Order: sequence, then C-alpha cells, then structure tokens
Amino acid sequence: MPGSPSTPRHRPALRASYLLVGVLVSATGGLGNALISANLPQIQGALGLTPVEGTWLPAAYVMTNVSSNLILFKCRQQFGIRRYAECSLLAYIAITILYLMIRSYEMAILVRAVAGFAAAPMSVLGFFYVLQAFPKAKLGKGLCVALGLSQVWTPVAWLISPALLDLGEWQTLYLFEFGLALCSLAACVTLKLPPGIRIASFERLDFLTFALMAPAFALVGAVLAQGRTQWWTEQPWMAFALIAALGLFIVAFMIEHHRRNPLVKTRWLGTADTLRFAIGALTMRLLLSEQSYAATGLLRTLGMGPDQLQLFYAVMLAGLLLGMTVSAVTFGPKTMPVQFVGAILLIIIGSLIDNDATSDTRPQTMMVSQLLLAIASGLFIGPLLLTGVMKALSKGADHIVTFSVLFAVTQSIGGLAGPALYGTFEQVRQHEYSAQITANLDPGDPVVAQRLAQQGQVYAAQITDPVRRQAQGVGLLAQTATREAHVRAFNDVFTLNAIVATIFLLWSLYRVAVTTRAARKTTQPAAGTSASASSATV
Repeated sequence: MPGSPSTPRHRPALRASYLLVGVLVSATGGLGNALISANLPQIQGALGLTPVEGTWLPAAYVMTNVSSNLILFKCRQQFGIRRYAECSLLAYIAITILYLMIRSYEMAILVRAVAGFAAAPMSVLGFFYVLQAFPKAKLGKGLCVALGLSQVWTPVAWLISPALLDLGEWQTLYLFEFGLALCSLAACVTLKLPPGIRIASFERLDFLTFALMAPAFALVGAVLAQGRTQWWTEQPWMAFALIAALGLFIVAFMIEHHRRNPLVKTRWLGTADTLRFAIGALTMRLLLSEQSYAATGLLRTLGMGPDQLQLFYAVMLAGLLLGMTVSAVTFGPKTMPVQFVGAILLIIIGSLIDNDATSDTRPQTMMVSQLLLAIASGLFIGPLLLTGVMKALSKGADHIVTFSVLFAVTQSIGGLAGPALYGTFEQVRQHEYSAQITANLDPGDPVVAQRLAQQGQVYAAQITDPVRRQAQGVGLLAQTATREAHVRAFNDVFTLNAIVATIFLLWSLYRVAVTTRAARKTTQPAAGTSASASSATV
C-alpha cells in the first residue's frame, strides 16, 4: 500500500534487528503520556497545580493525538516512509527538548498538546518496524505482537517511575524520554525501513477537513477529560464545547460527503458493519477502563502509592505479554471470534472477582483479577484491528484512512470515556453511601461514642483539650466513613462493568451466530450448483 514500507525477505539476524528497533521506537512513543499519567500527583505538586489544572496535562495530549492520523497517513503516502520516519523522530526530539525547558504551567500544556500530535507517527513507526521481523506468511501474528506492544508501556511506566524519580525531580522523566528519542533516531537512521510506494495524495480540501475535525475531536476530548473533575452540569463551557464540536462535525461531514475523492468515506462509515465495528471497539476500550481507572483508583483511595503498586503492575505487564503471545500463536480467521469472546469472558470474571473489595484490600488481593483483565487486553486488540482492516480493504485501499481515524477515535475517546463515565458513576454512588453511613452515626450510640473516644486518643499526646480532641476524633471518623463509601462505590463500578460486559458478550455471540448462519447459506447453494453441474456433465 502507498505510505507503507515494502516487505522483502530478510535474514534472521536482520529480522531480529528490526524487532529490537521496533520495540525501542514503540517505547519512545508510548512512554511519554504514560509517565505523565502515572506521576500526575507529583507533577501537580511540583508545579503547584489544582486537580482541574492537572487534568489538562494528559487531556491536552489526547486532544491532539486523536485526530493526528487524519493527516499523517497521507503524509506517509506523499513523502515516503523513510523521510516520514526521520522527520517524525526529529520533531519528537524537539518536543522532548521543550520538556526540559518547561518553567510554566502554560508551557507544559502547550508541550503536551504538541507531543500528542508528534507521538502518533512514533506509534506507526514502531508498528512497521515490528512487522518487518515477520515473514509475509506470518504477518497476522506480527500484527498481534505490534499492537500488543503499544499497550505494555503504561505498566512499564508505573514500574520505572519510582526509580526515575529517585534520580531527581519530575524533569528526570523527560530526560529519560529524551534519551529514548535520541536512541530511536540513531537506530532508525542506521537501520532504515524498506522503501515503499509514494503517490501524490494531498488535495486542498483535505486540509480544510482536518482544520474542522481536529478542533471538534479536541473539544470532545476536553469535555470527557474535565467532566468528572469540574462536573458536567456545573460548567456552561462544556455545553458550548459540545455544540461547537457538533457544528464542526456537521460541516466536515457535508464537505466530505459531496467530494469526489473524500478524505473520510462518510458513506462507508454509515454502513451497518462499520457501525457494529465502532460499537465493539469502543465498548472493549470502555470495559478495560476497569483496570486503568477502577482498580488503580481503588488502591489509590486506600493509600497505595507507586512504590506499593510495583508488583501489581508487574503482574499486569505479564498478563499483557501473555495475552499478546496467545493471540499471536493462535491467530487465524477461525480463531479470531474465539479470541474476542474469550477476552470478554475474562473481563467478566475479573470484574466479578473485584466487586467484593474492602478497606483491607491490597494490591496482592487483586493480582488474579488484574492478570485476567491484562490477558484480555492483550488478546482482543489484534483480532479487532484485523477485522476492521479487512472490512476496509474489501471496499478499497482508499478506505484505510477512514478506518485509521475510526480506530484511533474509538481507542482514544474510549480511553477518556471509560474513566469519565465510571468516575461519574463512582462519585454519585459514593455520595449516596456516604449519606447512608453518616446518617447512622449517632453520638449517643454507645458503639459510636466508643469509636469517637478511640479516634480522639490518637491525638492525646498532642492535644490536651478534651473538646478539641473530641472534634479531631469526629473528623477522623468522617474520613473513615468517606473511605468506606468510596470502597462500596468502586465495588458498584466493578459490578456495572461485569453487567456491561455480559450484555456485550450476548450481543457478540448473537453476531457470531448470525455470521455463521449467513456463511452456511452462502456455501450450500454453491455446493448445490456444483453437484448439478457434475450431474449434467455425466
């Protein structure tokens, strides 16, 4: 395909070299935002940011990253994969240098936004380098490995962050990323991708469509990122942002719908198969938010920091690698539905294991459930992407741009929508549970009075005034009640995730049954026609 490298036959040693470079480039593109998300509390403290201000840092990255494939795909087609690779790496290094020069919050937001756009080509480059390590007959397995690698960097970021922070302040994270980018540039210049086909692909209206859709996606991303923090109904700007995004999407849709060579195939997007794919991809990303938001959020609520979560994320990383390996080894047209359904089953089991958490829950308590969810995360992505690619290619190679945008939107927006929806649900349930718990805290109750006295004794050495000591005891009891309310609310999130996954499983099984029946009906007439032809010949 234009914009992609060719796939010549390589020696085994060269294939191994391509794989190593692919892992390095993938790490360079994937660790940036993961390091920010994993260490956001420390960065907020260092810059003196409020929770609302801190949320903008990872949000700015996603706001620009989600629409980048809309224009970068044609850049590869127009200028070639080698020039694309080197220019992308130089741009990424320039952005990383800006990281090291940050002195203000506004500059940090700008750098995160530019980094989101610059990281997209890095992910694609890592993908292409990994594919070069596999022969043509095993490109499907290479696809599973390349896509699985793109997911492992979040747990890796959690694993290496404490050691990096021990070397200095949060700027050490950017220094490490800068070193990775330099190593990637050296590796890509030394070991170049094979040349591919170049075509003149840009049209003037492509830039107009991008100018309309990029801010629209950014506005939606901003609302999803800030909705839970600033609360949905309290900030009028969210309504105006969604209205503006809808208007931009409508104008872009009308332009693309009536173009002779549209950038986005609007008619294909409206087909039943494409809509079902988008729903499935979005739902899977939503379900996997149980791991990134709910499990981690519960442990953070219970006081677990990065040091206590090391083994937790090591198990998660092992699960991702195991799921990726199983997906690659068993990959095939007949096994793809089984892999997808198996991933949903693992999500259901993991969510049900987690929904009885207590205040005594620790990372070791959730190892089994998170291992299952990590395996599911590594298992589903390959079959999902290949299914969408085959549907797009069946309509023509020019549909790949539309599919790339659709897949990126479902994964990026789904990654924001999951924490936004589940976080909103958790806050609502937490307030309800907190009201129920505090309503039953009668100071005249002997049990409550004894607990207040015990809480007050914590401050006996520092506070001699019994009234003030009693007040401090009441405060500690209120904190305990709030913590218990959060734990119950997170249990409800786990249960909700299991319910949504069960509904999605039933829908997936129904679609598999419909597809299998349609395939049999298509095969039977063909077999009957062949038999009739044989009889006539005899």
